[in-house]
Amino acid sequence: MDPTKFDTATFLRDYWQKKPLLIRNPWKSWSNPLDPDDLAGLACEDGVESRLVELAGGDWLLEHGPVAEERFSELGGKPWTLLVQAVDHYVTEVAALIEPFRFVPNWRIDDVMVSYATEGGGVGPHFDQYDVFLVQGLGQRRWQVGGLCDDASPLRAHQDLRLLADFEPVEEWILEPGDILYLPPRVAHDGVALSDDCMTYSIGFRAPSRADLLGDWTDDLLEEMPAEDRYADPGLRVQLNPGEISAVALDELHAMVTAALADRDAFTRWFGRHSSTRKYPDLDWAPEAPLSADDVQALLAGDALVSRNPASRFSFVRQGRQSVLLFVDGECSECSGPSAALAEQMCASPEFAVEAEIAKDDRAIDLLVRLFNQGSLGVDTEE
Repeated sequence: MDPTKFDTATFLRDYWQKKPLLIRNPWKSWSNPLDPDDLAGLACEDGVESRLVELAGGDWLLEHGPVAEERFSELGGKPWTLLVQAVDHYVTEVAALIEPFRFVPNWRIDDVMVSYATEGGGVGPHFDQYDVFLVQGLGQRRWQVGGLCDDASPLRAHQDLRLLADFEPVEEWILEPGDILYLPPRVAHDGVALSDDCMTYSIGFRAPSRADLLGDWTDDLLEEMPAEDRYADPGLRVQLNPGEISAVALDELHAMVTAALADRDAFTRWFGRHSSTRKYPDLDWAPEAPLSADDVQALLAGDALVSRNPASRFSFVRQGRQSVLLFVDGECSECSGPSAALAEQMCASPEFAVEAEIAKDDRAIDLLVRLFNQGSLGVDTEE
């Protein structure tokens, strides 16, 4: 994306989580990164999350993948849409679409969903709980945008899709290849393909709810709490009425709960692991043969470029001037000195060369070995 056509500071100040923005083809040169047939092939695979939405009789019909190959030839002339989640995990060129949007922190990025639609295809008017950049890849799509929604917004009686019952567009745009539409959370929208071979890339972001944070954080805390960690009242005194729950007891009980939740260091480590867990943690990306420290040293000596697995999530928290906690795919590593510099480098770029001084550090090499062997890193050798 051409930075001269898109000012990040202005966007974050005036639009991010505030209002939609249409960005007319800011790329230096736009080239659709994925062939429609390759997208259909992904949708046929086990383990790849996909959906097929068909518009028939004025209603939307949803099927979950994997999609049988012959299913596409059965769709006929009715409008339909294929949606495939996390295509960036499998296609390097699609993963590259995330890079222009890394002014948003890594931990907020979810994935790139890709949709293919025939003329008239769409998924109906709806709203999402997260920010999204909608990049038009092929063909044309008309986007209509309405007002803000919430849990009280009326929905159609549909067993599979959360579609708005009363959608009233207030703005409308037709997107051509390379155009981008940014939508903040909860903005009503409806996209309809105006041509066959209509492809859209949705760069989506994560926004944990308070309920999810509390639920997942407390679940983690509960696993560590011993059975003997209980309420005690050795100074108990006789009450005038045994039915009263005293203020003293309530203060003690409340303190038991809030003290555990108030441990910021424990929360930091939990959230780093939690937010860096892969979207599909059951997928095994580890190499067939584990690498040793000598193997890694040899690769680095051969001018190898280290690359992050597109399915992996990298982030870090500063612990001091020269130390960080590195979080990769749900695992925490304490890094200091050269290994901390390496941790920041790998979080900053999807591909990097390890500096000679860092490659001499044993802890940095140990970190690389661990990340290679869990499938979080790979190697591209320069020609």
